[in-house]
Amino acid sequence: MQFAFFGSPWFAATILEKLITGGFVPSVVVCNPDRPVGRKHVLTAPAVKTGILNMEYGIREKISILQPEKLNPSTFQIPHSKFDFFIVAAYANIIPHSILTLPRLGVIGIHPSLLPRHRGPTPIQSAILAGDEEAGTTLFLMDSKIDHGPVLAQQRLNLKNSKGLTLDEMNYKELETTLAELSGKLLLETLPDFLEEKIKPIPQDESKATYTKKFMTQDAFIEEKDLIAAESGDNENATIIDRKIRALNPEPGTWTMRNGKRMKLLEAKIRDGKLVLTKIQVEGKKPQEVG
Repeated sequence: MQFAFFGSPWFAATILEKLITGGFVPSVVVCNPDRPVGRKHVLTAPAVKTGILNMEYGIREKISILQPEKLNPSTFQIPHSKFDFFIVAAYANIIPHSILTLPRLGVIGIHPSLLPRHRGPTPIQSAILAGDEEAGTTLFLMDSKIDHGPVLAQQRLNLKNSKGLTLDEMNYKELETTLAELSGKLLLETLPDFLEEKIKPIPQDESKATYTKKFMTQDAFIEEKDLIAAESGDNENATIIDRKIRALNPEPGTWTMRNGKRMKLLEAKIRDGKLVLTKIQVEGKKPQEVG
């Protein structure tokens, strides 16, 4: 079996590592180009590429890494390569229909939500912001619409993650880690039946579809009056702000204006119905523990 893996960030790198550990080594990996990062604009490889380069020689040399600025069919003109399937995890670029039709078995998309809920670019953040009572991951056959194709497999989260945290306690990074591990495990369990064509994909219920958006800096702003109310025992405001802090850090970063200065709200918890800030960063200063 020959397959290509599409993905760039840490979420995708975690899934790829689980795949390779489970004996599924892609012949091609497609990820974003190296980009300047940080104030010094250090040229940095995406997490997927870094993960491959850190693997043992015998594995690393089997994988061709492609980093096109824009995808097109000529990207895949590799001698003697005929793909059986593709896997896509957090690639974050549109894959043209002409490429989706290349593999004979189709393209498996991995989406960290219980589709058709939270289609689009920010399913993990959106689940936290919505106060969802359950979360999970979905494997589906990709088509030309966003997160639209029929479902191959789904897995819901257990009540708690490996650290004993419930869904209403986890922040973005904790939930991302949990769903990446769950996605890799589900993929390994599903691939054998998929390759033997034993799975009958189930169409998504369009009436239950919801959509997410990319979050901007202004989406993470909290009015000072709302913050004061939350700290004073307004449970509704406390709940909303707690979810924002957990969902929107580290990016775009939850913030407010206090005493005329911008203040990042990095961590908080709800205690006796009141929001308690536990980690903040005042403009021009280092992060500090409070509360």
